[in-house]
Amino acid sequence: MTQQGVRWTADQVLALAPDAASRKAGSKLGAAGPWSEAGSSDEGTVWGLCKGSGSKPYQTVVDIADTAGPAYKCSCPSRKFPCKHALGLLLLWAGEDGAVPSGQAPDWAGEWLAGRRKRTEEEKRAAGASPAAADPEAARRRAERRAERITAGAGELEQRLTDLLRTGLASAEQAGYGLWEETAARTVDAQAPGLAARARELGAIRSSGPGWPIRLLEESALLHLLDQAWLRREHLPDDLAATVRSRIGLPASPDGPPLRDHWLVLAQYDTTDPKLTTRRIWLHGTDSGRTSLLLSYGAGGRAPELALPMGLALDAEVSAFPGAGQLRAALGEQFTAPSPTTARPLGVTTAQAAVHYGEALRHDPWLDAVPVTLDRVVPTPDGDSWQLADADADLALPLPSTARSRPGLWRLVALSGGAPVKVFGELGHRGFTPLTAWPEGAGEPVSLC
Repeated sequence: MTQQGVRWTADQVLALAPDAASRKAGSKLGAAGPWSEAGSSDEGTVWGLCKGSGSKPYQTVVDIADTAGPAYKCSCPSRKFPCKHALGLLLLWAGEDGAVPSGQAPDWAGEWLAGRRKRTEEEKRAAGASPAAADPEAARRRAERRAERITAGAGELEQRLTDLLRTGLASAEQAGYGLWEETAARTVDAQAPGLAARARELGAIRSSGPGWPIRLLEESALLHLLDQAWLRREHLPDDLAATVRSRIGLPASPDGPPLRDHWLVLAQYDTTDPKLTTRRIWLHGTDSGRTSLLLSYGAGGRAPELALPMGLALDAEVSAFPGAGQLRAALGEQFTAPSPTTARPLGVTTAQAAVHYGEALRHDPWLDAVPVTLDRVVPTPDGDSWQLADADADLALPLPSTARSRPGLWRLVALSGGAPVKVFGELGHRGFTPLTAWPEGAGEPVSLC
């Protein structure tokens, strides 16, 4: 349980925000002014009444002790989770200025909390019940039919790549985006969403700025490699074949043995498209040293349900998904709610990070990036760009243009002040994207997402 005396930081609270607008609005409500009857319990519940535009204040309650991450309830009409009132209430609670004293939850908060925990227990019992045995023969036939459709789609995509190379890369600029969108639609029909996504990326490269022919050739080669790996999957090692199936877009279930550890939440951030929001949560096992990735999804503009604020730690089990070098895992049984910690991951040099990325590509050639914690690096300008320079060696990793445009870069520069810092992020072929940083010595982590 989250103890009344253990508070989160403002950064950890704001990491829960579904978007920048909610983060800004929630920050404005983090003062005592609009709140009344605010309180908290040792069991990890925070509640309060927030004055709004109507005659009645909004009833807001947060269950911090839920092992799946904070749960929220607010009488406001917002469809965002958490809403700005929940964020403001947590910021008020995190302030440690007595604005949220310990007490007994009011009836409206206690009824919601009791009902929610009852539903959670029922869901756990239902999940533990033995499901009816599926028809293995029917499942095998469905898998075979899908594999046949994917093979047909891969063959058509191979023909499209052959035509591109035969007519020359310049033809891609004349053909436009529509040709690749049509190809992507056909691979979606073939039930190969991974191939479809890469086909769409090919169509967008021609408008990506100077040097696009080189990038188009590189991505075409990777797509060709994935096609050929699927067509010859029976001859691949089991781990690599599992990676290929994952890259194609076939669903998989975690098959690794549950690993119990105290998991430090290194970073959490969302990526969105018109149909889906994907949340990536990086965990670090403080005992095992293992890094794992949790993926959570939200459709229709809704934020994903799983939320684990950066800098907290939880005692839990995770199970790995199949695949060579696979870092994705599923969160299993959680024995404690997330709570603050002073733990930090071990760091490596910039040279060791580059070697690690190269080794990871041997297992998964389609890998975009690997998680890395850099020790003792200094953010420094490099002409119009920025880089993370090793404080103890004449080596540096560049920051990609996407990272340079984020406000997190300036938070990193301010945290460093020219001194070495520890930085966690993702290292790929375009550079290192910083996500979280720690100052030298003691100090709270700073989110750079």
